[in-house]
Amino acid sequence: MTKPLKPIWVFFSFLILTTPTFSQVDSIFYRGFSDVDPNNLTLNGVATIQPNGILRLTNDTSRLIGHAFHPSPLQFKNATAFSFSTAFVFAIVPEYPKLGGHGLAFTISTSKDLHGALPSQYLGLLNSSDVGNFSNHIFAVEFDTVQDFEFQDINDNHIGIDINSLQSNASASAAFFDDTGTKQNLSLKSGDRIQAWIDYDEAEKLLNVSVSPFSTKPSSPILSFPVDLSPILQQSMYVGFSASTGLLASSHYLFGWSFQMNGAAQSLDLSSLPSLPHPTKKNTAFIIAATSSAALLVLISVFAAIYLFRKIKNADVIEPWELEYGPHRFSYKELKIATKGFRDKELLGFGGFGRVYRGTLPKSKTQVAVKRVSHESKQGIREFVAEIASIGRLRHRNLVQLQGWCRRRGDLMLVYDFMCNGSLDKYLFDEPKATLSWNHRLKIVRGVAAGLLYLHEEWEQVVIHRDVKASNVLLDGEMNGRLGDFGLARLYEHGTTNPTTTRVVGTLGYLAPELTRTGKATTSSDVFAFGALLLEVVCGRRPIERKAMPEEMVLVEWVWEKWREGRVVEVVDSRMGGDYRVEEVELVVKLGLMCSHPVASERPSLRELVRYLDGEEGGAPDLSINLPLDQLDQGGQMGMIGMDDFVHSYPSSSI
Repeated sequence: MTKPLKPIWVFFSFLILTTPTFSQVDSIFYRGFSDVDPNNLTLNGVATIQPNGILRLTNDTSRLIGHAFHPSPLQFKNATAFSFSTAFVFAIVPEYPKLGGHGLAFTISTSKDLHGALPSQYLGLLNSSDVGNFSNHIFAVEFDTVQDFEFQDINDNHIGIDINSLQSNASASAAFFDDTGTKQNLSLKSGDRIQAWIDYDEAEKLLNVSVSPFSTKPSSPILSFPVDLSPILQQSMYVGFSASTGLLASSHYLFGWSFQMNGAAQSLDLSSLPSLPHPTKKNTAFIIAATSSAALLVLISVFAAIYLFRKIKNADVIEPWELEYGPHRFSYKELKIATKGFRDKELLGFGGFGRVYRGTLPKSKTQVAVKRVSHESKQGIREFVAEIASIGRLRHRNLVQLQGWCRRRGDLMLVYDFMCNGSLDKYLFDEPKATLSWNHRLKIVRGVAAGLLYLHEEWEQVVIHRDVKASNVLLDGEMNGRLGDFGLARLYEHGTTNPTTTRVVGTLGYLAPELTRTGKATTSSDVFAFGALLLEVVCGRRPIERKAMPEEMVLVEWVWEKWREGRVVEVVDSRMGGDYRVEEVELVVKLGLMCSHPVASERPSLRELVRYLDGEEGGAPDLSINLPLDQLDQGGQMGMIGMDDFVHSYPSSSI
């Protein structure tokens, strides 16, 4: 067995003669990366070596790639492929631990740059046109934390063997066998260090993959795949790692790496490798330092600090330009009294753009909902207030009325009508507090459609809501559906196209596919989200249901398949007990599928939808569209977006 090389000699590996005229590096060994000469390791993308000796392939930025490769090609075969073995220690730290965010791959490739490769589900290895191409000559073992339906992944915590494609030739859930031979599950997105072993035996034509949270290699592999790599591997190839981030990001770390040609790679001792800083320790140190500093300041100037704090806290500065805008501007003191100091007992809900509190205005005793929005951009606050003022002039029975606003330094408070029956999602998903009848459901979607039509065509400007979903449909005392939360809305003049290209915002699972490519929200993208809402109302479930069977997980695909089979009744929410008119259900399902078309120009307008829902067209439309379901992901969205945009649509919170 090759002895571990000291870090200072890490790339002065011993040479062996493999042919009469060719010699090559035979062994690679890193115990951490702190002493690595940058010339001895090729990094590209966002990959970097941190001061603590950890190689960080990606960070918490979305849609980026990180590569780390041995700088020189290795000889992998003569007439047939050589046996090889590698061991490495890695960790995946998702931005949102429960959601993951793609993985990393050990890679053998003809190139260390991998030009044209894409992030997200392509892991920085290939792109959509290269997948499955035999001329790729790429071998990879992926450690993935997203279930990508495009590549038929088995789950969101798996190991896969990839040959010239991201659709794995063999895969298994991440797990290991302990000393007793018992299989133990292993979470790739736990943030803990995991050691992986990949061994290819040319004589047996067998590839084995093992993982473990310990330093010792398990007695049995978790994944064993019979394969002859001779047609795949070329004589000269690069070896290294690739990782990528998607809409939700993960940081991918390497702590050590061992590689051996024609032999067994040395396992790594986890106790000798660098460790990620423990978040708790870091936070504790910060809290101690902050507390000490605060205490010192208080001792020095306690009376002055209290006086200044109270003066600033209760200040309600109004700049002259703010007097130009309407609707009514509330004082901060008035809203603080109304919400009883914004206390948690008055909290109605929260999302990505702020918290919503119940309040009672002290003078009129009117109940209101106060949304407290954090707006950190000082440069854009005047434009933001101007737009809120415009939206405040909207008047429609199916819109939640904005009564007024308040600005206090970086905070904006928006005051809306109070909807006593809460939001629609509370009546549809999980364990609803009450079951909505079909008549109520139809009444609600008709109301939302009428409200959207007003925004798109009937007001003085075109208003694009950009966040149509069940949690933003509020129900008044008569169970009328009212569209609320205009925090993402955009306005432009009739007869023009939306000129603004922005970052993609909205709620995952309701985003139209073209948004990710163009960044331009349109009335058609609102229609796409409304289609998801229509299917939710009929089926009583979200656009993606992770607890469902695989064939039922993506709502639009499941409904479309049942429609084609003539079994659409099977998708109807069983909690209604069959108390509905079939022709009305079929109408709403048809409209939902038409709105979910991946091509924007094929979707109906809101005016057409309102006519069908109100029965003015004298029947249901022809559903002659041919949705390309083999290319669908994200609940009807085309593959250009990337499967991660859809897989993470489960949380109903704005981004």
